[in-house]
Amino acid sequence: MSDLAATASSAYSQALSVIESVEPRISGAIRAELDDQRASLKLIASENYASLASLLTMGNWLSDKYAEGTIGHRFYAGCQNIDTVESVAAEHARELFGAEYAYVQPHSGIDANLVAYWAILNARIESPTLSRLGAKTVNDLSHSDWEALRREFNTQRVMGMSLDVGGHLTHGFRHNISGKMFEQHSYGTDPETGLIDYDQLLADAKEFKPLILVAGYSAYPRRINFAKMREIADAVGAVLFVDMAHFAGLVAGKVFTGEENPVPYAHVVASTTHKSLRGPRGGFVLATEEFAPSVDKGCPMVLGGPLSHVMAAKAVAFAEARTETFQTYAQAVADNAKTLAEGLMKRGVKLVTDGTDNHLVLLDVASSFGLTGRQAESALLDAGVVTNRNSIPRDPNGAWYTSGVRIGTPALTSRGFGAAEFDRVAELMVDVLKQTTPVTASNGQPGKAKYTLADGVADRTKAAASELLEANPLYPGLKL
Repeated sequence: MSDLAATASSAYSQALSVIESVEPRISGAIRAELDDQRASLKLIASENYASLASLLTMGNWLSDKYAEGTIGHRFYAGCQNIDTVESVAAEHARELFGAEYAYVQPHSGIDANLVAYWAILNARIESPTLSRLGAKTVNDLSHSDWEALRREFNTQRVMGMSLDVGGHLTHGFRHNISGKMFEQHSYGTDPETGLIDYDQLLADAKEFKPLILVAGYSAYPRRINFAKMREIADAVGAVLFVDMAHFAGLVAGKVFTGEENPVPYAHVVASTTHKSLRGPRGGFVLATEEFAPSVDKGCPMVLGGPLSHVMAAKAVAFAEARTETFQTYAQAVADNAKTLAEGLMKRGVKLVTDGTDNHLVLLDVASSFGLTGRQAESALLDAGVVTNRNSIPRDPNGAWYTSGVRIGTPALTSRGFGAAEFDRVAELMVDVLKQTTPVTASNGQPGKAKYTLADGVADRTKAAASELLEANPLYPGLKL
């Protein structure tokens, strides 16, 4: 065991003992979660394993401080150490991504997106209105002027990728507050290729004239040309906002460069710090200098006080991502995704866009196996393979049952899986899905939820998965 692993083992064991003395059910759940993660093939594209250093950073006294405001301008006294933490995290984020400005307070990716939206509204709608009316703040407005400004907020338009072709709920959909804030129009993909049609997107944008053009995805297995997205935004006078929550690690790791790197082209970029970036669960925003003052108003505009212990862990994760080791990891994530996709396709699986060139793969399980996404997800989980169901373009089963399953390579790549292991994972998945059968519903048609898995398949798959997992341990040397 390395010195670092021994130190971490001691730290965690003692911490869990302290927790156990107060509430043993919580310490038990923590131990069980580590056991579960060590024992499963984690293929959820939005999950990863944070480093022990990042995890340890979150359990400390920084969590006890209120720190509303910004560095050097807090609403509470005694925040000098929080200022240090936030400034270090922001410094690492700026240097890592080559951004003009970084804001590291958001608690999650959704919070980061909300900060981005309201910052754009502040910069492009509120501030010009205040200037025109000779007011310093909204508190200086008359009731009628304030009501007029509020109405103007609610007439703005956003244009984002459709949910069924890989967009995210926060890109203007009605079930999310973004869809209640804005008039929204979705852009899709080419029905034949499944790829973004930039010419059609330009035509749609010219007709719709959005204030904000959203680029980015949660289930689109291809890269985006952000230079073209910026050209489209400029052509209609829109702000280009990029949600890079899923692929931030590939940007940080220099896998996405040039026109595939959103930071030089976007006005505002929002992201999570976990997923492919492999940090703690949290969010951040990058922006040009034009939008920096508005982004800085994230708290109290839409955020509560920052979680200082999580900002500290973000600083550690950003520092880790600035290393050559992380670049090697990021390239392996992309390479492994190709291997996984090829392994599935050569075994007869239909993939959306017929492959991938990022970190995720989207299986059409309806066409390939006659299953819904829900049935496939559940059968795979029975066999120790953790995935999530996901819509595919023009999905006949809707957003709940779906016709697809989304998988990704960041987590297992963190464990050391390479080409041979991911090809074996593809083999195991296909074996499970081929032996899963929908249960007939009361109407005589195949059901969408219930299924049967052939006898012995789950145990056989778990045994095979254990061999892969034991050869690539999670947190090697950590003993609790």
